[in-house]
Amino acid sequence: MREFSVRSEILDFDPYTPGLTIEQIRERYGLANVIKLASNENPLGASPVVQKVMAKNLDRIFRYPENNTPKLVTEISKHIGVPRESILVGNGSDEIIDMLFRMKARPGVSNVIGYEHSFAMYRMCAKLAGVEYREVKRGDPFELPLDKLAKAADENTAMVFVTSPDNPTGQAASVEDLSVLAGVLPKDCLLVVDEAYIDFVWPPESYTPVQAYDKFDNLVVLRTFSKAYGLAGLRVGYGILPPKLLGYLKNARIPFTVNLLAEEAAIAALNDDAFYNETLQVVMSGREYFMEALPKIGCKVYPSQANFVMFEPTKPAQTVFKSLLKKGIIVRPLGSFGLGKMIRVTIGTEAENKQFIKALGEVLGA
Repeated sequence: MREFSVRSEILDFDPYTPGLTIEQIRERYGLANVIKLASNENPLGASPVVQKVMAKNLDRIFRYPENNTPKLVTEISKHIGVPRESILVGNGSDEIIDMLFRMKARPGVSNVIGYEHSFAMYRMCAKLAGVEYREVKRGDPFELPLDKLAKAADENTAMVFVTSPDNPTGQAASVEDLSVLAGVLPKDCLLVVDEAYIDFVWPPESYTPVQAYDKFDNLVVLRTFSKAYGLAGLRVGYGILPPKLLGYLKNARIPFTVNLLAEEAAIAALNDDAFYNETLQVVMSGREYFMEALPKIGCKVYPSQANFVMFEPTKPAQTVFKSLLKKGIIVRPLGSFGLGKMIRVTIGTEAENKQFIKALGEVLGA
């Protein structure tokens, strides 16, 4: 019998651990009603317009989608004002992160730089690609260490990652600071700005470098339809890349990675301004509510430009997390990010937010 071997070093890291599902908690505690505020999903669900478009296209699912999703690329181009030649749609922005590691970094030679307490995907992709991943320390209170990223880069640095707004802290880097960082990185080093939460910043023109994209030749921006557009379950995102690099990725990728329904849903979502604007209103008012309500029950809460806030409760985070589960509320303890004292809570509907604060106050005895 033939045996297959696997490089042992690939297995020497913890896999990504997603948040608990509503179904898991219902079954575990015998609860009828469960609120999930753990995975930064859209509090309003998916747009009714999107749902109608998907239903309309169900009879097409036996067909292959058009490769590289050209219709969606055209819509994104019109929506954000970036040429089609610089837009690559992926099976979530995670697919593009993975491709960047495999196409840009050289195993055993290159290094990639990020900062501590950030998205585990960067570290995982580096490990799988055989590429050194370097983490710089944050400052206090959890600032984005852009100066440290610049100092850590050398001639073998293939990419520098910045998540802005940051997960899990909610902090965002200004356009000016990102422009400076892009300008001081070594030749051939990409600055990859992961903008999964960019829709929730205010004011938007102060935080995204996309508006000045043509001024950079080493900038990659990643975006997703999972958050503001409510399409997390369909797995669709995109990257804005230098055209030459984008061409390499397109030539090397496997075909049909974005499914037909995901493309149609994303096009509909981009054009549903009413749902998008309602989402922003709900998130921003809920964010303001959390910033006021959490300190009143003794929690230390950190400013956020995302659709979640990070806070430190007055009792151990794991104890609070488990106590809230028994009350049917799922939040995200941040031990896996190296922030064992912290909890991240997604902004929900007004009713969900109030129920969470009430339950948390009971847990904390506030």
